[in-house]
Amino acid sequence: MLIVSPSVTLPESELVERFLRADGPGGQHVNRTESAVELRFDVVNSPSLPEEIRSRLLARRDRRLTGEGVLVIQARRFRDQARNRDDVRERLVEIIRGVLVPPKKRVATKPTRASKERRLVGKQQRGRIKQARSRKPDLE
Repeated sequence: MLIVSPSVTLPESELVERFLRADGPGGQHVNRTESAVELRFDVVNSPSLPEEIRSRLLARRDRRLTGEGVLVIQARRFRDQARNRDDVRERLVEIIRGVLVPPKKRVATKPTRASKERRLVGKQQRGRIKQARSRKPDLE
């Protein structure tokens, strides 16, 4: 069982792990061991995710989310498989915890009169600076 929050837990049967050879340092031994871990979690078909969390997770523009709604996370930070397994599971939990709290609704506001005036004054000053740079003489 992977505990995300008191209300959300993921059973091991929903997590698909694949082990692959990691690139990077390690000498000759790295070519023989499969220490990198790829974790797949089917967000769309998971019965343990509440519907609102599933929709928020799918709405994220995450490159690790496939077109079929499968979240694919790879870990190859460490040299041994056990630490990479722990790392990939922690990252999955953090992703799901990130969507547990619904985002706050934005309240539409209008700019204040003072902020409009500051903006216009700034534009006028900038215009005068650019006018002063021009090579044409003033005809006054």
